[in-house]
Amino acid sequence: MKIEGTRFAIEVLGQADRLWTYTGKACAAVNVAAPVFHVDGKTVPAGLKDIRPMRGPQNVGDLCSEHHVLGTFVERPDLSLKMIFRIAPDCPVVRFRYVLKSKTACMLTKAAGRDELVYLGVSVADRPDVKEVQVSTFNEMVHSYCPVENELTDRHFQNGTLVMGPILTAGTPTDGLLVAYEHGSQVPDAFLQYALAPDRRIELRAVKGNYYHGQALDPKSPYETIWLQLAVVAGSEETLAGEYRTFVLKHQSANKGSRRPYIFYNTWAFQERNKWWGKHAYLDSMNQERMLAEIDVAHRMGVDVFVLDTGWYEKTGDWRVNRQRFPDGLKAVREKLTAYGMKLGLWFSPTEAAVSSRILNEHRDCLMSWKGTQSHPHAVWETEESQNICLVSRYADAFADELVRLVKEVGVTYFKWDAIGQYGCDDPRHQHGAETNAGDERAECYAFRQPMAMAHIVDRVCAACPEAIVDFDITEGGRCVGLSFLSAGKYFLINNGPYYPNYDIPYDWATAGTWSNMFVNPGPARGWICRTPLTIDKWIPSVLFLTHYLPDDPADSQLINIASLILGQNGIWGDLLQISDEGVKRFGRLLTLYKHVRYDVTESAAIRTGPVGGNPEIYEKISERSERGVVVAFASAAGRYTYVTHRKAMPKCFSTEGVTLTHDAEGHAVITFEFSRPSARIVFFGVDGCERRM
Repeated sequence: MKIEGTRFAIEVLGQADRLWTYTGKACAAVNVAAPVFHVDGKTVPAGLKDIRPMRGPQNVGDLCSEHHVLGTFVERPDLSLKMIFRIAPDCPVVRFRYVLKSKTACMLTKAAGRDELVYLGVSVADRPDVKEVQVSTFNEMVHSYCPVENELTDRHFQNGTLVMGPILTAGTPTDGLLVAYEHGSQVPDAFLQYALAPDRRIELRAVKGNYYHGQALDPKSPYETIWLQLAVVAGSEETLAGEYRTFVLKHQSANKGSRRPYIFYNTWAFQERNKWWGKHAYLDSMNQERMLAEIDVAHRMGVDVFVLDTGWYEKTGDWRVNRQRFPDGLKAVREKLTAYGMKLGLWFSPTEAAVSSRILNEHRDCLMSWKGTQSHPHAVWETEESQNICLVSRYADAFADELVRLVKEVGVTYFKWDAIGQYGCDDPRHQHGAETNAGDERAECYAFRQPMAMAHIVDRVCAACPEAIVDFDITEGGRCVGLSFLSAGKYFLINNGPYYPNYDIPYDWATAGTWSNMFVNPGPARGWICRTPLTIDKWIPSVLFLTHYLPDDPADSQLINIASLILGQNGIWGDLLQISDEGVKRFGRLLTLYKHVRYDVTESAAIRTGPVGGNPEIYEKISERSERGVVVAFASAAGRYTYVTHRKAMPKCFSTEGVTLTHDAEGHAVITFEFSRPSARIVFFGVDGCERRM
């Protein structure tokens, strides 16, 4: 049977080596081998018969359609495989997953304690240029996750190399293939790997935790795989990356709020300053008077989403507003935000619940445990002691219910999730293993299922509040970073960057009386750290990696931070009440201009000229569709630098001082940037007033 898309067709054949075929326009077809399972101690390839559609296409979100196809196993007629395909108009990427069902009681098994599951196989024999794209490599130099691209040569295939991905590409100068999987973990902690074979065949294999030995497989307990992705594009790698980036931005998630380029403000930076510079408590500034004053300034600066970080609540777990800090339960805060057209955001620690909380007392069986010992009570940001609670348990739905309640009661639509490490639970009472499984196996299964549990919670919240945004804090290592969470929400990428120990500078965590973070002051240096991961924008839009920049005076520091954040990371934090009036106006004027073109900027992959911290360092984000967008330049030394845009740019433009600009005969902008000191220059294309300067 065939499934027709506007850019490709899928034909389901049912053969073990060709379960289905993807045929793109003007591209060589790709045969996708069937998954291979291990059931009741035996390897079972999903060669199928009696293939039939289960139902007509169903709409998912406002653009995608979902197709279900069912087939019966040739070798095991009691087993069936449901194939789910999601496609979108004018998009070459197909998102798919499998559901293994059984008419009888049987179980998934392992061989010698190892996962025995092959998700897919494809040949790249006719596409010699092969590359692995990692998105979860934690770079200690910048204390952040940064993308890594690795070329895979014939030697890698001849030696049977295993690579983690999650994205793998193969192609020629005119034809590109992409395969990817939706999961997450820090390199090199692989839960899945691509195995390269000498005949240039690639298989995506389970490594650990994808299921547990003895996991029930019966009419009430099907096995659902993670989501997988495949695309074929006529064109270069640049074309392939652009198509994939558009897919992630517009089609991977039905939760559209996470893709909107709002400007975010978060209170945490001042809370830290108050602690380390003011010698006060973290939560001293978390009160109604301070927040109302900050909202006034944030509105003038152009902020869209105002986020109260830790301390707004009475206790973790129950997540009730602290009435001592906010006597009216955030009513005045919400009213002021609504009057300004701003959204309310709140901080959460999803895996912590206060000792006296109702939710913990009702879910004590869901407490995290490790080697037989339950989580001990511990302090959480100057609030009541809490215990860790497992997301891969029945608690997940209870936590989702709490968030939905807060949507209705206090009007929150942005949720910042913090402190979720990937490991931490091997309890046999939850949903990641049983008493018969070893503790290590249960721990791996917990870590594997965690990103899916998180996405499930987000989807439940967004079903109740379609505009909701959930941001997962990955400002430390050991987090489940990958493509899975992007199907539901977005990432909070960088806190304050490296700590002193990142650079081998002695720091005693127990006794030091100074801030452990290094990049907390105004100036160019913080921007170097925060802009380094922007290379991800080639494959995944930078709008999905929130990073906060400092708004402090003087003017040059403000220009550097504004020019940085409008490249898509879109975050601000700091001491708003100490910014000069002119500084507040500067943010307001420039962010107002940015908002005229921010959707054009969001849809455009960044083109960078020069190294981060170099002279110059220039970024171009101009939409090929509209010719609108921005070019920003940074320099640390005085000088004059000329730049010609790669893309055509609208003649209507607006620039900061130190910029002269013309257009060549083909419509490209020719820009000269002048610097007398470290600063930044910004040019907006698609707004009125080329003759004006700021």
